[in-house]
Amino acid sequence: MTGLRYANKVALITGGSSGVGKGCAEEFVKAGADVVICSNREGEGAAAEAALQVLACEQGAGSASFVFCDVRRDQDLRALIDTTVSRYQRLDCLINNAGWHPPHKPIDDFSAHEFQELIGLNLISVFNACKFALPHLRRTGGNIINIASLVATIGQRHAVTYTATKGAVLSFTKALALDEAANGVRVNSVSPGNIYTPLWQEAIDAAPDPARCRADGEAAQVMARMGSPQEVGRLCVYLAADATFTTGVDHIISGGAELGYGRKTD
Repeated sequence: MTGLRYANKVALITGGSSGVGKGCAEEFVKAGADVVICSNREGEGAAAEAALQVLACEQGAGSASFVFCDVRRDQDLRALIDTTVSRYQRLDCLINNAGWHPPHKPIDDFSAHEFQELIGLNLISVFNACKFALPHLRRTGGNIINIASLVATIGQRHAVTYTATKGAVLSFTKALALDEAANGVRVNSVSPGNIYTPLWQEAIDAAPDPARCRADGEAAQVMARMGSPQEVGRLCVYLAADATFTTGVDHIISGGAELGYGRKTD
């Protein structure tokens, strides 16, 4: 399963300028796809676009472009889809990656407003992106990949709001897969565990003992390391290009973090 497995296809990745989204973009470009990334960070998005274009030029296939988009705004998402289809005349894969994990704290310290804001970013944006993209995906027999989280399945301490939004993404994925099977569109989810991203590094830098924080992050997996954004990206390419009999399925990529017993109490 190597080579330009997604040549002449168009992939749209939200939150594609850093972390898991950027790793996905790199792997889709390597697979020969025309990739559109979006972000609400103009400078970061432009830099990611430039790096992806270099990657495409080096292999002589694929392309990359950046579109500014705040996925919390319906009109931005609609414009993102319209711009992508106008530029490439098609859409084959939508990856809903944009989202956020709030700082850890007990339910007592979360407000209803904070929860509503997070639902808008982590869940409603997924709904809107799928809704706006589906007319185009139905024409190409395309697919949707929603980025959920391992903690949607196993839970996470002091993260009730985040875990709830990602659990909703899992259920949404299965229901949409049922609806869209008749239209030839596959809908799957990917649930990463600890992936070493800039957000993870921010947490390390902010910890009282950064070295211990990094070591704990690595030790949470039976493979004794965190995953890379590119490893998540390769899974997404497989789902888009090769897993043609797979829909409504969540794919955990965790290095075995959920296996075995561990310390659960302080």
